[in-house]
Amino acid sequence: MTTMYDVDSQELNSKAAEELKKVPEIKAPSWATFVKTGMHKERAPLDKDWWYFRIASVLRIVYRLGPVGVSKLRTKYGGKKNRGVKKEHFFRGSGNILRKSLQQLEKAGLVKFAEKGVHKGRIVTPKGKAFLDKIATQIQGQKPKPEEKKAEVKQEQKVDVKEQKTIKPKTEVKTEAKKEVKQEQKTEKKIEIKKDQKVEKKPEETKEKVEPKKEVKKAEEK
Repeated sequence: MTTMYDVDSQELNSKAAEELKKVPEIKAPSWATFVKTGMHKERAPLDKDWWYFRIASVLRIVYRLGPVGVSKLRTKYGGKKNRGVKKEHFFRGSGNILRKSLQQLEKAGLVKFAEKGVHKGRIVTPKGKAFLDKIATQIQGQKPKPEEKKAEVKQEQKVDVKEQKTIKPKTEVKTEAKKEVKQEQKTEKKIEIKKDQKVEKKPEETKEKVEPKKEVKKAEEK
């Protein structure tokens, strides 16, 4: 059976937030539209439904780290504050938001208070565990199986090999075109050289023909 550890945390939080909107015990307070989530933040969250995403994230952390309280969650949701020229300083997250979110989750029956040795705080209930695992199975079911992925990759590789055989690469086409151009240039040069040789030979032949005639005339005069 798939659990929340088998799924990406961001996908799990987004799906869980959508499901938590349907739960009547979980509602965003009136001040959630303009409040910051911590001292280290500069502005309030841009997303209107950030409250449900935060509660889904808190439920996942309680599942993973429980028993856990507000103090540990504050350090978990804290961050560094940009102080301009001065060095950054770590500030913990808002305790009121985390306290209210845990109270709402406890009313919905998804978490409960428990003590384990020295540690005490909220732990996830069987209902909360089933809630997250069910969403994880839905996400896992949407994704293709690894065997199907391998088959698709093999088919794509076969198609690529066929295309490579049928289609010549650009480099080969370019080299062939260059060879053809060179051959044409060579043939043109040969033709031009032959023409020049013929033109040069003709005047020599005429001279040779003229010279014997002159010699004959001289002999007759003598």
